[in-house]
Amino acid sequence: MSGILAKEIHQQRAFPTLEGEAVLNVLRTADVCLQAINFALKPFDLTFTQYNVLRILKGAGKEGITCSELSGRMVARDPDITRLLDRMERRKLTQRERSEKDRRVVMTFISPTGVELLAEAEKPLRQTMRSVMTKLEKMEISSLIHLLEKLRTN
Repeated sequence: MSGILAKEIHQQRAFPTLEGEAVLNVLRTADVCLQAINFALKPFDLTFTQYNVLRILKGAGKEGITCSELSGRMVARDPDITRLLDRMERRKLTQRERSEKDRRVVMTFISPTGVELLAEAEKPLRQTMRSVMTKLEKMEISSLIHLLEKLRTN
């Protein structure tokens, strides 16, 4: 048995399949990246999920976005997007309004406070992302992106 993952998780036996070992490596790596990102966002009292919501809402602009559209654009799906938005609205990071065109539809927007917090968190988060990738050359990072995208289109 070889591999860094086996040592990290104290795996005593060989992984049953190479594919299983690969999937576990992707999951372990995603967790390491997410921990680093959440650590960088902690001083701003944000989680990566909340940061992701703010980025999406900023990109949606003045038109805002529906809850279902927001959910579909998230990097990692949140099963309870409504409660997440409730918490963010209580912190005055987002605001919601009924659509003028269709009163059944609720549109979500980033608030000025949310825009400000997003701007403050941007630089530390970018530095963290660079730091996470420091062991890889630019070409390796491009290859990694390609391989991960290839997996997701399966």
